[in-house]
Amino acid sequence: MLSGPSGVGKDTVLQRMHERDVQFERPVTMTTRSPRPDEEDGVHYLFVSRERFLEALRRDELVEHAEVHGELYGLPRAQLRDRLGRGVDVLVQVDVQGAAALKALLPGATFVFLAPESFDRLESRLRRRESEDDDGLGRRLETARRELAAQSAFDHVVVNREGEVDRTVDELLQLFERERRRPDRPPVRV
Repeated sequence: MLSGPSGVGKDTVLQRMHERDVQFERPVTMTTRSPRPDEEDGVHYLFVSRERFLEALRRDELVEHAEVHGELYGLPRAQLRDRLGRGVDVLVQVDVQGAAALKALLPGATFVFLAPESFDRLESRLRRRESEDDDGLGRRLETARRELAAQSAFDHVVVNREGEVDRTVDELLQLFERERRRPDRPPVRV
């Protein structure tokens, strides 16, 4: 599981892993938020209405779910079960709230917190996005402070330094290889 505050570069790191042909599969998170201009439904997220999301909850179709900045996010159970059942490496990008829920549900999984080199750098990244007004940015920054305080609950913390995405990917790949070889690691079941 890969988590971290908004703006830390999770999508960038995952994109670089894809570009480097790292073999892993990603379940696609369901969300009620609107897509950003560069996002594609079914690839970046499953963009659904609030009604469809609540229906998925009622049907127990989500492994976990959380509300973040007024929008709902959840991990589809069928996607995760399918990928794990095929024995492939699965990398789930999940918010910090979701990671806490999943840690209790998936004890064999490895939880990695992607951290910025500093809060100031993170704030600068979020400001450059220009994806929300000042109130929205303020909420994101407050959430980021809380999320950074929770990083000790993760198995590993990897710092994603600005302009060093390849170094971050290398560190993640080494970490995943060490975890794969751990003889005491229990299997992940959904």
